[in-house]
Amino acid sequence: MQQILIMDSFTDFTISKQLQYAIEDLGFEKPTPIQAQAFSVILSGKDMVGIAQTGTGKTFAYMLPILQELKFSKQLAPRILILVPTRELVLQVTQEIEKLGKYLTIRVVGVFGGVNINTQRQAVAQGADIVVATPGRLYDLVLSRALNLKSIKKLVIDEVDVMLDLGFRFQLTNIFELMPNRRQNIMFSATMTDEVAALIQDFFIAPQTVSVALSGTPLDNISQYCYAVPNFYSKINLLVHLLNDNTLYNKVLVFVSNKKSADKLFEVLNEIFNDQIAVIHSNKTQNYRIRSIEKFNNDKIRILVTTDIMSRGLHIDEISHVVNVDTPSFPENYMHRIGRTGRAELEGTSVLMYTEKEKAAKEAIETLMGMDINLLTWPSEVALSDTLTFEEQPLEAENKTSQKKRDESAGSGFHEKKDKNKKVNLGGSYQYTIAKKYKKPKTRGDKNYNNRNKKK
Repeated sequence: MQQILIMDSFTDFTISKQLQYAIEDLGFEKPTPIQAQAFSVILSGKDMVGIAQTGTGKTFAYMLPILQELKFSKQLAPRILILVPTRELVLQVTQEIEKLGKYLTIRVVGVFGGVNINTQRQAVAQGADIVVATPGRLYDLVLSRALNLKSIKKLVIDEVDVMLDLGFRFQLTNIFELMPNRRQNIMFSATMTDEVAALIQDFFIAPQTVSVALSGTPLDNISQYCYAVPNFYSKINLLVHLLNDNTLYNKVLVFVSNKKSADKLFEVLNEIFNDQIAVIHSNKTQNYRIRSIEKFNNDKIRILVTTDIMSRGLHIDEISHVVNVDTPSFPENYMHRIGRTGRAELEGTSVLMYTEKEKAAKEAIETLMGMDINLLTWPSEVALSDTLTFEEQPLEAENKTSQKKRDESAGSGFHEKKDKNKKVNLGGSYQYTIAKKYKKPKTRGDKNYNNRNKKK
């Protein structure tokens, strides 16, 4: 295995003055582990697979060497393609590239679903050096011949495990086939699943793996706590109690398992915290989602309720707490959620609420991390709710009525049949009468055959 050159400072990187100026403007001095290890591998032109937690600086890890090599060009077709799973991530990666390329002459276009495709057709038609896209919308643009991928030199697939979970395997496979075979493939994933491994096997050539912070390794600067809770509405009572401390809980990301729970939780919290809260999930319009993230990022609201799909599409700094109202079924998703806090070497806190049914999922998380989450005592001032959601209500006992014999004692619903309904088709003359009454026309092609017979 080739030794990877690791650099301790951005001054050790062989990059242009323009990139150095941009890094200084951003206030970065020391690269993250994934940035330090990936730079030389990507610069070498070899295929690379990066295994790194969300929030470890992956965008700059692949963009720094790419921008170092990207020369000025007037060609319209893009040379760099970056695929990400969500619309929010397209916007944020595009913004990060623009910050890093502040002193360079580069054209970056972001394309994603949920907005008018004609606007994006016009944008790519004007020319782009780098296209950042979700697989679905990119595939639509290529099929409509608005975008040509024949000039792609480097392909970056970020959060590939999320894309495969969202069912983008078909689009990814077809996108690969539309690009030139001679290209550099760069992939980042928080987990190495069988599907990810199969994708690497099919399309990568002798890739070099750079592994930092494996999926089961919790970030050291995140404090983790949990509460045992009887039901959903008790979770809400506890959450309200925690959020009332707006000094400590000053920027809180609240995760639930699905859109229905997100809307239900927001409906209750909105009555209490009003203009301090917003909710985003895949059913919300793109403009609403963008506005909500901007408000949260600019500290105009302090509480954002969201779902697992958004757990890796949010690059927001200085989140004080991540609250897991629902315990995720897959322990890796817990790692993605808590990775939203404790970023850029800041301290963060994670709170997990679990019911008896969710206890096994919580234990699976602890097994993955190799550590126990600190269990806190239920606050005495927080009421336990008796109200249950539909999903929490116990299943009704098996309906015994269906097992009863249908006899006269069963009630009026099982009365004796009338005489006309007791007739049984025994064939013979009865069968002949029925056949004569409903007989088919002898000649299907002659529509007037039956009418002529009636006149006779």
